[in-house]
Amino acid sequence: MGVVKGLALLTVGAVAGAAAFVGYGAMYGDVELDKVGNYTSTGGKKAEVVKFKLAPSSEQLAKCMPKVKVDVSVALETDVKGFDVFDVRVSGGPANTAFTVFLLEVPAAPFGAAEYVGDVFTDKYGKGRTELRMIAEEAFSSTLVGKERVRKELGHVGMWFADPAGDDFCLGAGQGPVTPFDGDNEAGVQVFNSAPSLPKAPLP
Repeated sequence: MGVVKGLALLTVGAVAGAAAFVGYGAMYGDVELDKVGNYTSTGGKKAEVVKFKLAPSSEQLAKCMPKVKVDVSVALETDVKGFDVFDVRVSGGPANTAFTVFLLEVPAAPFGAAEYVGDVFTDKYGKGRTELRMIAEEAFSSTLVGKERVRKELGHVGMWFADPAGDDFCLGAGQGPVTPFDGDNEAGVQVFNSAPSLPKAPLP
């Protein structure tokens, strides 16, 4: 009797949001993608690592978090291990706050296609870190538009306040929009994104 093996098909939906955005590349200056070998693959060779920074999504948010830094490093190991190692580190952020992390087609509103990949939680000092095993370098969404299948590359990164009230410390109580960028379909405004890497996306 034959054994039937199931195939899992991951379909990434396109998510649109209305979070406000003002480019803030000046905070970090021009960001050059630094590729260094910090990770060791199963083949004994150092993996290529892409490093880049995320910046506050508006000048108002930047003023409310003058010391914030968000560093992302991605060890490109899908060809060896079947996944990339996606590391996000936050310092100088708001204390005891949850953020959602998305891969995006476009870093700013309306964002285009988006994939929810994980969360980052800060401690009482405003520091947080998460390490995710996922497809990052070759991430894409595929959906039907009419009868045509359309592919969108997800080369940017964005983060949102997971709680709609998470942005109250900066925007005022109830003043920020409620966006769909969380698993329960209720998040706050986009807080960080990879717009400083434009015109090219940080993920190859």
